Amino acid sequence: MKLYAAPLNFRGIAEEFEVPTDFSPELHTSAAAARDRFAGERADVRDIPLVTIDPVGSQDLDQAVHIERTAVGYRVHYAIADVAAFIEPGSELEAESLRRGQTIYLPDEPARLHPEELSEGSASLLPDVDRPAVLWTFELDPAGEVVDFHVERALVRSHARLNYDGVHADYLAGTMHPSIELLPEVGQLREVSALRRHAINLRLPSQRVRALDDGTFELIVEPRHEVMDWNSEISLLTGMCAGILMVEHGAGLLRTLRPADEEAEDTFRAEARALGYELPQDQEIGEFLQLVDATGPRGMAVMREAQKLLRGSGYADVGKGDAEVHAGIGGHYAHVTAPLRRLVDRFATEYCLALCAGTEIPEWVSARSDEVIEAMQRTSQLASSVNRACLDLTEATVLAPWLGHNFDAVILMTDEERSQARIFLPEPPVLASALGHPAEGTTTKVSLIRADVATRDVAFAWPAD
Repeated sequence: MKLYAAPLNFRGIAEEFEVPTDFSPELHTSAAAARDRFAGERADVRDIPLVTIDPVGSQDLDQAVHIERTAVGYRVHYAIADVAAFIEPGSELEAESLRRGQTIYLPDEPARLHPEELSEGSASLLPDVDRPAVLWTFELDPAGEVVDFHVERALVRSHARLNYDGVHADYLAGTMHPSIELLPEVGQLREVSALRRHAINLRLPSQRVRALDDGTFELIVEPRHEVMDWNSEISLLTGMCAGILMVEHGAGLLRTLRPADEEAEDTFRAEARALGYELPQDQEIGEFLQLVDATGPRGMAVMREAQKLLRGSGYADVGKGDAEVHAGIGGHYAHVTAPLRRLVDRFATEYCLALCAGTEIPEWVSARSDEVIEAMQRTSQLASSVNRACLDLTEATVLAPWLGHNFDAVILMTDEERSQARIFLPEPPVLASALGHPAEGTTTKVSLIRADVATRDVAFAWPAD
């Protein structure tokens, strides 16, 4: 879930968690001077009218897509920024990326994985300029299932930089860009495929802080357009094919996730019912989530609670016999589509390129696999802690003026022994804890008894004063 909170200051959180937000002058210079190491090895596919789709204002463009109909289904071209082309093994740029692991998204500024000369410059798939890329080509049947795929280094040229709001408006008007006019069709077919795999696909809406005229703030749920989900399906398709390729050849770096246990699933079902949803015991949770409208406060709440089903994620080296299935995807899966913001994608992609071409895995890739996995695990924990702290600060700031006031709350879970409850406030959209043990599944009044901005602590109490 993205949090847009520009009116607030998150510098203290960056300092508390020691998140590096700047690069040394030497690294900026190295990034600006970096050139394509594989310039002579690329297929020239600049004639493919690829386009990018990202949030408004984005400059770090990892992916570009083009979809066409064939006589037997669909062909999807998916270009990924070739970050490895600019980072020399053994260089300080590589060492810094191994330290950082991934971009940490503070709401008011990103702590980038790479200097902006790369992430928003020469490695980004910006429009109307030639760019080195890794091109995935997928042949799909009429049901959207994969018949064949291929990956290679290529020279590409994005023909347009699109944003989700604009594409959504074009979709409603029936005027989508020709390169992606089949995206709704293919995206929906892939969503059906996900249901067949019993996948759990979270569609978390973004939240935004808005400053009000009286000096207070409000927290609102941003609309989540369908095109975001359809575009995500292309990324998921790529990661699944990468995972299949790695497992078939016994080499690569997988993204893994253990399945949720029965207790976690039962807890989620109870919380979903408390939020007013019908979720029978015999209905697949993935199928249920696919039907949820994630654009409102309750949809946001149920998607956030579903995140608990996806705990225990990690990375595994297939070459060491670690080939776990990703339970949320319903198959083997690898991160390969966001190398501008995730370290592992750069290395996992090199495995895929070598495996597809039938060549040796580069030594600089295999020799660093353990270090890459360690960096991703370490920085994923950091990113999670930072995200939680930013959301806590935001909620405390929004609620602070209302200390002592009563709010309507949905009671998701109650622990009578500890006299605590997990609650959801529709307005403002907040998930929190409350003292007391109100009945589960009810809507009742609770009192805000603590909203401490300094400690980022929020608490409610039941019964309300």
